[in-house]
Amino acid sequence: MGKPWSMLMAMLVILTLVINSFEVKFASAKMSESACKEERRIGVNACKPVLYGKVPSPKCCERIRLTHVECVCSVITPKLAALVDIKAAVRIVEGCGRRVPRNYKCGSITTPP
Repeated sequence: MGKPWSMLMAMLVILTLVINSFEVKFASAKMSESACKEERRIGVNACKPVLYGKVPSPKCCERIRLTHVECVCSVITPKLAALVDIKAAVRIVEGCGRRVPRNYKCGSITTPP
């Protein structure tokens, strides 16, 4: 996995966890690994411009809102978390019109107090 893809995945992961942490919606049946992988792939593609300093598109914000937390937290390793500027991610999420909870832990990331 190349560094740009890792950074994009990290940004998507952080955006997703921050948005979904406030409205955790777990389906009655657990998401399959293949379904989670597909959700992450679609989200990464929708949010690529964010990595390059663009504002999130309506499509990106929609993907962030639809992605399931259980598909995200398991992939947030310390290495992936180190690639993300959490304060910048929070600003992006708030730009999508979503409230960000404080001190929320998901994988190796905790949102600011």
